[in-house]
Amino acid sequence: MKNNELDNIDKQIITMLQENARISLKEIAEKVFLSSPAVSVRIDNLLYNGYIQGFHACVNPVKLGYHIKAFINLEVSPVDKEEFYPYIRECKNVIECNCVTGDYSMLLEVLFPSTDELDQFIGELQRYGRTKTLIVFSTCVDHREIRI
Repeated sequence: MKNNELDNIDKQIITMLQENARISLKEIAEKVFLSSPAVSVRIDNLLYNGYIQGFHACVNPVKLGYHIKAFINLEVSPVDKEEFYPYIRECKNVIECNCVTGDYSMLLEVLFPSTDELDQFIGELQRYGRTKTLIVFSTCVDHREIRI
């Protein structure tokens, strides 16, 4: 990988891995017309250079007992962020936390088994500032691959 730039083969490999992270090296090699060891080196380089951050299973939260998905807007004052960040990193029900612009400074995506547990968590969050919660009824576009 020269100058940290992706060539067409790297882009194809990333696309295939996004679609199915369990695809075999042999199958990728056949599709990009390289040997399996050459594909392995390319994947290692993509990992090393940060294009690929890891390999994950996409799990069904409902099957695991998490029936409530919500987005929580939270207004955290700048002086409280130093205390807030370590706290929120330890909250296992928070699957994503973003610092954002607008009326609120944080946007959290959370999963909980019940609304009671969500309500309790929101009560804890409110020590950092006001909240606005949106409970998800359904999702028409699931998380998808990044177009390359």
